[in-house]
Amino acid sequence: MICVSIGRTRHQMMIAEHQALADAGARLVEYRIDWLKTPPNISRLLEKRPTPIVMTCRRREDHGRWNGTEEQRQTLIRSAIVAGVEFIDIEMDIAKAIPRYGKTRRIISYHNFDETPADLEKIYEEMLKLDGDIVKIVTMANSAADGVRMMKLLQSAPKPTVAFCMGEFGLFTRILCGRFGSPYSYASFSSERELAPGQVSFKDMVEVYHYDDIKKDTKMFGVIGDPISHSLSPLLHNTTFHQEGFKGIYVPLRIQQDQLATCITGLKEIGFEGFSVTIPHKENVISQAHHADERVKESGAANTLFKATSGAWVAANTDLEAAMQTIRAGMKTPTGEQISLEGKRILILGAGGVARAIALGLMQAGAVVTLTNRTRKRGEELAVQLKCAHITWENRGAEFYDVLVNCTPIGMHPNVDASPMRDNWLREGALVFDTIYTPENTLLIKQARERECRVASGLEMFVRQAAAQYECFTQTVAPLEKMRKTLRQAISPVKLEN
Repeated sequence: MICVSIGRTRHQMMIAEHQALADAGARLVEYRIDWLKTPPNISRLLEKRPTPIVMTCRRREDHGRWNGTEEQRQTLIRSAIVAGVEFIDIEMDIAKAIPRYGKTRRIISYHNFDETPADLEKIYEEMLKLDGDIVKIVTMANSAADGVRMMKLLQSAPKPTVAFCMGEFGLFTRILCGRFGSPYSYASFSSERELAPGQVSFKDMVEVYHYDDIKKDTKMFGVIGDPISHSLSPLLHNTTFHQEGFKGIYVPLRIQQDQLATCITGLKEIGFEGFSVTIPHKENVISQAHHADERVKESGAANTLFKATSGAWVAANTDLEAAMQTIRAGMKTPTGEQISLEGKRILILGAGGVARAIALGLMQAGAVVTLTNRTRKRGEELAVQLKCAHITWENRGAEFYDVLVNCTPIGMHPNVDASPMRDNWLREGALVFDTIYTPENTLLIKQARERECRVASGLEMFVRQAAAQYECFTQTVAPLEKMRKTLRQAISPVKLEN
């Protein structure tokens, strides 16, 4: 179940939003009465409530907005209990001062907005002694490992417990806490109205993550990167899981570069069965696998880590084949005949994992590859490893090419007015392939069309590599056309503005 938090300054708006949420299918709502500008009228708030309510009045020191005295606040809490509110949120330090009364269920809560403390388990043990019907323990995650600790605590909880971590590092725990035993998780009224760091909107919890469908046996997957908030992989994979009836959940996992091994180990321990892998982990993640496929061995980069049916963890690279399929689709005559890549001159912008994989695939197809990168040393090192040519970033406009491939993030949302090439550097008739997919029509692609170049979209590569990952995760055939439609809808201009 999802509990949606409402924080408004007026009683009328709080009541109206509650009704709107009930109409949208919400079954539990939290009233943050500390947000009200006038003294809270408990009777008015409870009079015609369409769903059960969690009543919360948070102090300033707990990141709330209560401006009255502590005595007044505790009087309000007691009043809500006497009035018969379904749930009352009580901080653990005042739990003994608020007696149990009537049918109101007590939520004993602890919040730490700075960290997930080392004595987390000890704090939880103390909370269990405070006559709560539900224990709520919420901390700030400063790494994904903090979230793993919280899920392990929740998994072994002896009484109903709501437990998750705040912040981007802990976002996955808000989505997965129900799988580990939490009676509910919290969501915001909308994406613009989060009341705590990392809170997911009710709409996304329902439509992207299908929260109420997550059960104890739901298979867990995620996308690993840093940053990761921009990724559309959760939307794409969760939509496909839902459409195909596969019992899986796919979450964003922000992991710092120096925390990769620790976090992967912890996530495996709590039951994750597969990961998509993006910047900056595509090379280092290989060490977390028992086996690597041939594409990974050839390219030195992996974008997928999954648990095979044998139980062994496998590192795979679905970028390479997806990129080659996209390039070949762009290299056709007007009559649809395939143009060979043999002997074609290729200029690749960038020197990361995707650039490495694409360069390797093109060289295997007989193309002549030249690399350039904003960081000269990294570009030179990759060129030496692949035994291909290298030019400086400053000279990229003077290079002749039949195919230009952008593997840099230049032009990615929100920096949509940037391009890695000037208009007059684009050759008429050449194929311009931008691996960026948000937006699909980058400035580089627009420039290429104006210069009468062939174009290949990053969306096509992205959906093809994601489809291959889906097959690794589920051991079933991916619905490619459905996935393409889902992604294209997600990156429409309206979606990006939101």
